[in-house]
Amino acid sequence: MKFLYVSLFLSTFAFSQVEYPTDYFRSPLDIPIIPSGTFAELRTNHFHAGLDIKTQQREGLNIYTIAEGYVSRIKVSHYGYGKVIYITHPNGYTSVYGHLSSYAPTIEAYVKAKQYQQESYEVEMFPAVDELKVNADEIIAYSGNTGSSGGPHLHFEIRDQQERTINPLLFGLDVQDRKPPFVSGIYAYTKDENSFVNGKNGRVELRLIRNKNKDYNVESIDAYGTIGFGVISYDQQDLAVNQNGINGLQTFFNGHKKFEMDFNRFSFSETRHINRFLDYELYKTRRSRIQKLFVEKGNVLSLYKDLDNDGYVKVADSTASVYKIRITDFHGNETWVTVPINGKKMSKPPLSVDNTNKTYIFAEQPTNLNEKNVNVFIPANSFYEDAFIDFKVSNDTVYLHKDIIPLQKNVTIQYDVSNYKDSDIDKLYIAELIGNKQYPSYLNTKRLENKILTASSNALGTYALVMDTQGPKISALNFQDKKWLSNYRYLKFKITDDLSGISNYRATINGKWVLMEYEYKTNTLTFDFNDNVVNDTKNELKLVVTDNVGNSSTFEATFFRK
Repeated sequence: MKFLYVSLFLSTFAFSQVEYPTDYFRSPLDIPIIPSGTFAELRTNHFHAGLDIKTQQREGLNIYTIAEGYVSRIKVSHYGYGKVIYITHPNGYTSVYGHLSSYAPTIEAYVKAKQYQQESYEVEMFPAVDELKVNADEIIAYSGNTGSSGGPHLHFEIRDQQERTINPLLFGLDVQDRKPPFVSGIYAYTKDENSFVNGKNGRVELRLIRNKNKDYNVESIDAYGTIGFGVISYDQQDLAVNQNGINGLQTFFNGHKKFEMDFNRFSFSETRHINRFLDYELYKTRRSRIQKLFVEKGNVLSLYKDLDNDGYVKVADSTASVYKIRITDFHGNETWVTVPINGKKMSKPPLSVDNTNKTYIFAEQPTNLNEKNVNVFIPANSFYEDAFIDFKVSNDTVYLHKDIIPLQKNVTIQYDVSNYKDSDIDKLYIAELIGNKQYPSYLNTKRLENKILTASSNALGTYALVMDTQGPKISALNFQDKKWLSNYRYLKFKITDDLSGISNYRATINGKWVLMEYEYKTNTLTFDFNDNVVNDTKNELKLVVTDNVGNSSTFEATFFRK
């Protein structure tokens, strides 16, 4: 039977390869591809949209276009992909290269011209088809660590004409991988109050046993009714120790396929539904990512296929069944989990849940929650299903349940601040209170005309009004006032803000705007004299840094250059 499963998978796998050209694109690097992150890997609020390729812990490696084409988009931002470039190719695909340190000279000059024109480090450009053409094997950029990157690497994507992102390995890129996926946990879920696993209702952790052949068994369970399963699994490649994502999931009940998931292509519009695919509550409370092998209401992920009864199994009394899970990586390495099930009818009084003083949310209806000076608006279909939640306001703190229920849409939080002095209102912002210490994390706060502050959030949790009256801190890192800097290439500063955070900054030398690159991970601003905008001997530098509520600080200095 296992051989049959393997044969079916391999034929399906081979068929999926046919639609993608495997000899058209080259690697974007000239070093071996060792992934630090795989395609569709499980991330916070999204599936990973590309392949993260290690750059030997270095920045500045050559990045090559994978085929001829033209630069169709360039974006420079503090967060996200940082410095990123998009190349559209004649065969209709677009390749994406992110977290770059800089671009190749012609492209770099193009970007800097736009930055100086707009007087902004953050820019986005969509060059015309004939504006920035590139040849095959051409160096287009250099690897880096810009944006929301946890270390030097290249984020690499291939997208189709519908802007769907596709597993780059489908295009023939080579990664050395002979290791089967690992399993670290398995759970059963009862669908309703008339279903049970080992005498329990709800989520039930099962005992996992690893075999000598590196597959897994689960200690035999007693079950009755409609149940589903969930698994915690990851993959590793030969040359890396990273716990990366898997590529495929299949389940079988007494030899009949119940569920399949193919992690090779998805749309950005659907990626937030990862929070329905995972056990969101367990992830938020224990940081464990359980992949649910059944599909619940509202989960419209295109990664699913060949579903039978949405992946659930029905267990009758006095039966003996076998449930199998097949976990695969891209290279066909596989791991099996076998769950023996004894059908045993049981009944148990449902647990009494106290919903006193809780608010009932009808998922398909919009909801306005009002208390004291606070309004929370929950759009229709923000929740996947109806639910009781906690809602209360104490002073200027809003308790909007625990962040254990996933949302499809953002909720809007509004404060009436008419009881504050006009001079104080401009210094107020709405913050999410994070962690045990309830650290205030700034939400993008806007002020409406009638003394209403408003912000939106993609999660439930605790929110508060916070006042910030202190400006950012600025310090020079590599020079002093009234010094000669003839041999310097860079001016470097450290900028920090303790509450609302840095909003913007503006630097001028002799009254002219100059480009400062902001690296939020190190709180540094850097000016490069190679921009060739400083030509005077005596130079007056002025740097103004502003936080998110408008507090500003100014740094001024004089320096000299030959």
